[in-house]
Amino acid sequence: MDPISPSSESLPRPGEAAPNFTARTTLGDRELASYRGRWLMFFSHPADFTPVCTSEFVAFAKATDRFEALGCDLLGLSVDSLFSHLAWVLSIEQTFGVKVQFPVVEDPSMAIARAYGMLDANSGDSSTVRATYFIDPQGIIRALSCYPMTNGRSVEEMLRLLAALQATDRTGDSTPEGWTPGHPMLKAPPLTAPQARDIGGEGPWYYREAADV
Repeated sequence: MDPISPSSESLPRPGEAAPNFTARTTLGDRELASYRGRWLMFFSHPADFTPVCTSEFVAFAKATDRFEALGCDLLGLSVDSLFSHLAWVLSIEQTFGVKVQFPVVEDPSMAIARAYGMLDANSGDSSTVRATYFIDPQGIIRALSCYPMTNGRSVEEMLRLLAALQATDRTGDSTPEGWTPGHPMLKAPPLTAPQARDIGGEGPWYYREAADV
């Protein structure tokens, strides 16, 4: 494993480059930089063979084709060993009839987890939060979320956010609360008083809908 770790004072945030690393996974060695040109959802889970994590992996595995349709790969991570990962994904396949087709990174040294802020820099505990990073085709972090160990993520929300990020890139507009593909987006507000006066009958100058194209 060869992560490039920022200091604890400069953990990656939206708009910053995702720290690169090379590590062993359940599908062979992977380098984060090899995902350039496609979207990537990079997510951590606290531990293998745990109830909430298992429910998430079953759901992510079932939705892999839906992420693929949006040009997005999945990459999981926990601090467990590669052999634990292998045993767990095989158990999921045997128990739930679902094949985990995306790679799961091992991180026993916790170096990647710390580089991405999944663990506190001084933490001696290996239990990561449920962190999710959306990384765009240029390798830039566009969004992130953190859930506690006790609560699972929503696959539908992950897909919705991915589609929203892509729609914003495509149109230059923003997405309102709960936006889903095909619904109106929002135009950028004017930046001067004369521009606001010239809006006319398009509605309030600070809230103007735009078509999703």
